Amino acid sequence: MARLLKLARRYWAVTLTIAIGCLGIVLALAGAGSAVAWLFSGYAIAIAAWQAVGMVRDMLRGHWGLDVLAITAIVATVAVGEYIAALLVVLMLTGGEALEDYANRRAKRELDALLTRAPQLAHRVEGDGIVEIHADEVRVGDVLLVRPSEILPVDGTLRSSSATLDESSITGESVPVERHEGDAVLSGAVNGQVAVEIVATATAAESQYQQIVALVAEAADSKAPVVRLADRYAVPFTVFSLSLAAVAWWVSGDPVRFAEVLVLATPCPLLIAAPVAFIGGMSRAARNGVIVKGGGVLELLASARTAVFDKTGTLTRGRPALVAIRAADGFGEDEVLAAVASAEQYSSHVLAASMIEAARERGLPLVEATGARETATNGVQASIGGRAVVVGKFAFVLEHAPDAVRTSIAPGELAVYVAIDGRFAGALLASDRLRDDARETLVRLDALGVHHAVMLTGDAKATADHVAAELGITRVRADCLPADKVDEVRAIVERPVIMVGDGVNDAPVLAAADVGIAMGARGATAASESASAVILVDEISRVAKAVEIGRDTVRIALQSIWVGIVVSVGLMLIAAFGVIPATVGAVLQEVVDLITILAALRAIGGRLDDRAPRTVVPAPEPGAALGTRPAGSS
Repeated sequence: MARLLKLARRYWAVTLTIAIGCLGIVLALAGAGSAVAWLFSGYAIAIAAWQAVGMVRDMLRGHWGLDVLAITAIVATVAVGEYIAALLVVLMLTGGEALEDYANRRAKRELDALLTRAPQLAHRVEGDGIVEIHADEVRVGDVLLVRPSEILPVDGTLRSSSATLDESSITGESVPVERHEGDAVLSGAVNGQVAVEIVATATAAESQYQQIVALVAEAADSKAPVVRLADRYAVPFTVFSLSLAAVAWWVSGDPVRFAEVLVLATPCPLLIAAPVAFIGGMSRAARNGVIVKGGGVLELLASARTAVFDKTGTLTRGRPALVAIRAADGFGEDEVLAAVASAEQYSSHVLAASMIEAARERGLPLVEATGARETATNGVQASIGGRAVVVGKFAFVLEHAPDAVRTSIAPGELAVYVAIDGRFAGALLASDRLRDDARETLVRLDALGVHHAVMLTGDAKATADHVAAELGITRVRADCLPADKVDEVRAIVERPVIMVGDGVNDAPVLAAADVGIAMGARGATAASESASAVILVDEISRVAKAVEIGRDTVRIALQSIWVGIVVSVGLMLIAAFGVIPATVGAVLQEVVDLITILAALRAIGGRLDDRAPRTVVPAPEPGAALGTRPAGSS
């Protein structure tokens, strides 16, 4: 009951119209038929006058809409004594506006969920006490207490020994994930049943969740070009409808015929269905882990012909994995890997996490160092179990082990050299592996009409060619600076162009492309800021899903527009011959409006999207992926 009352207050014009209709029924049963005519006619004229004020304001701003048809229909039905039809046209007009608002709220449900869940408060640990502050007041380095079932207010690192977090709103993963002391944690995640402490690594405005909220707000406020295209139909449709009604009146000599045609010439589908479809498409994209910054982006995705990809972190995982261990004489593979992983615990190098992960997969114990020192851009030295371990570039290791020898590497591989107690212990080879779904994504894009694939990367040509060959990409440009990528994208003839990247260096080219898509699952970077769409889950396949959603949305929007036009014109032509009474025509138009709007809501998508596979974005190891030391290679 409370919900019905809320809806009644929100859509007061519909409520009042229904109340007037019920009052008319009571008066008719009481034998006051003339009073009903005056009541319905007076109310209809009042609503027409109210709508006319808004219509005039729109016209003064240069916008000619379809309200003139509804207003003319109300006045015409009142003038010829069809007061019941007049009330039905009023109900159709006010009901159409209510349906538009309700449909938009339904379609935006997934987007609004992000906005309403934005963390507002934080609990800062100050000495022995806890102070409740607004999330915007959190500063980097603050220790925060997150109570059970609370939302993490900012990005941070876990200070407690462990935590169970629900990251579904960030990554799309429905299963709670385990995090351990030192792991990175993201704002917007929901804490489990045990209170934990985190150390803030970003302010609220710079945190993952608030960045997503900003993207969502930007997406929700957009209006697609195809919606404006629907507005362009207003003038010709109005002229056609009024002309047809006038001809029907002139031929028949009956002014009622004019009203009968016009009650069917109020195409709410033309005004409502397209916006509903695009908002539904954005909602569907959000549910599938893609924030789209506007309906216009969906339209461009639907017609895209070329997809351009960055390599590292986009087509590849962006985290080199161990592929081979080449131990020197006198050393075993496990011995070398265990020594390297133990030393790399104290390194900020991007390969550190890969070596540690590989050792754990083999069940090798990691020994705590009694001393460790990292030399920037070269490597790390550590005392592991009483042994001096040196890990890093060949020249660096050679300084500590004169017997060190270079090893051969294939395109796309990196070599890390190792010395133990002054002797060369061998080399470990790592490679940035292709994403499992990269090739499938390219095949899917081709099937969706994106027939041209290009790879732009700052990596060396040999590495770029190796990755491109594995994926079947023939158009490759290596050794690219950010400006080079922008020039390459601008020179592409087959447009619209989609550009997919993940790093800060991709921000310029993402902004330059027709549609820039940022792989933003690992953090809110400059790439996300400048992109047209952001993928929130760590899956390149969502690029193809975004194109698919764009195509479906545009198809449904155009279907809705043309269904509205064709059905309205068909009914008007029939009414021109006097077959459809004005009251029946008004009821028919109401039904057509409802059916068309419901058809537009198909753009929201169904359960099939909900079953799309999702992956957890792995948190970096403590201290990993923070430095800029180049890979230790020849």
